[in-house]
Amino acid sequence: MSIRSVAENLYAKRLRKSLMYIPNHVAIIQDGNRRYAKAHGKDTGYGHRLGADTTERVLDWMGELGIRHVTFFAFSTENFRRPEEEKEELHQLFMEKFSALLTDERVSQYGINVSVIGDRSLLDAELLQIIEKAEAATKNNSCYFVHIALAYGGRNEIVATARKIVAAVRDGSISADAITPRLVTENMYQGISMPPVDLIIRTANDRRTSNFLPWMANGNEAAVCFCTPTWPEFRYVDMLRALRVYDCRMREN
Repeated sequence: MSIRSVAENLYAKRLRKSLMYIPNHVAIIQDGNRRYAKAHGKDTGYGHRLGADTTERVLDWMGELGIRHVTFFAFSTENFRRPEEEKEELHQLFMEKFSALLTDERVSQYGINVSVIGDRSLLDAELLQIIEKAEAATKNNSCYFVHIALAYGGRNEIVATARKIVAAVRDGSISADAITPRLVTENMYQGISMPPVDLIIRTANDRRTSNFLPWMANGNEAAVCFCTPTWPEFRYVDMLRALRVYDCRMREN
């Protein structure tokens, strides 16, 4: 192990011990896969696969850090405008990773519940079938929750929820007076139960939240950490630094 690695490990241990508050729900915008690939003279698929490896490492960090909910922004509604070749690469990667969840020992070992939020009507039937299998296989797990945002757009989510509630008012299922923030929350995310977002992390030094979970994050005044590493380069120590942003905010309240 290099001197730099030893120093980084010691720093990470000190940083972990210093954290008084750990967020219950962390939402991550996994940015920079394409930039990382370009910087290394590789195609976009190379960056996306390394990024997927980072996502898997977070599964281990959740248990170690005590973060019960993590939501990954994997593919937005705007991403459908990307080149066909890249979309096919991502489709194959999603197929592979969701299939792997069915046999991943960590899922049962850590009690991980997997769910997908987003407009499922936009997803390929083959991918949707694998997603539903992964959800069904993990639905009784309740220790940790991994939410994957696919074909997701925050404004679209709010509009779809508003339409659902308006239809319920029209058919008499609920009254207009019964519409509350809690009712709106209960009708979002295909009925998937999600707590408010405590911390948003965006990698690759891009300082925007990109229409990600506006109701659950902005409505909860979530802390935000914009960090420099691209998603393939994101390390455990970077996660700890992001958690420090949340910890500092909670100490100030």
